[in-house]
Amino acid sequence: MPSTDGRIVSSQPLVFDTRSLGRRAGTEKTVDRVVEAPADLGHDVIGVAEGSPIDIELRLEAVMDGVLATGTASAHVVGECVRCLRAIDEELVVDLQELYVYEPSDDEDELALEDDLLDLEPVLRDAVVLALPLNPVCDPECPGLCPECGARLADDPDHTHGEAIDPRWAALSQLTDDPSVADTAPGTSKE
Repeated sequence: MPSTDGRIVSSQPLVFDTRSLGRRAGTEKTVDRVVEAPADLGHDVIGVAEGSPIDIELRLEAVMDGVLATGTASAHVVGECVRCLRAIDEELVVDLQELYVYEPSDDEDELALEDDLLDLEPVLRDAVVLALPLNPVCDPECPGLCPECGARLADDPDHTHGEAIDPRWAALSQLTDDPSVADTAPGTSKE
């Protein structure tokens, strides 16, 4: 996370120091770190709770143009099913890989080292948010809620309210109740 003046601060949990690599291609180091989740790591209905632990396993490798950061991040995801509103509580593991260049160019999608420090937060945020479903469900077969009373249909598969007829169509139902009308309907024949 950058400081108030926009510079990367080495004391931030998602900032990694690459000075020990010495900008020598082929040198590498492995870093395992548990950090607190930053704010807004997810969508409206599912995400990683702010402050919850994220386990990061990261390999930093010096290459010709910069430092290649490769690894995984494991986090606990919470949310709710968009069909039945049941709580979702699961683990998420995402792969991370990004090249941080030594010399920044005009490419705004390119990440650069700043004083041999790299900020992993934008890469972590992209990986986690893109891995989360936009419409999370507790089960792919979740039937949702009853549109009339809001009961969770998975709890009672036989849930019904009887056959409610829209008042606008009620007159048509009388046609099927009268056998003499049904026999004279177009396309029917008497035998």
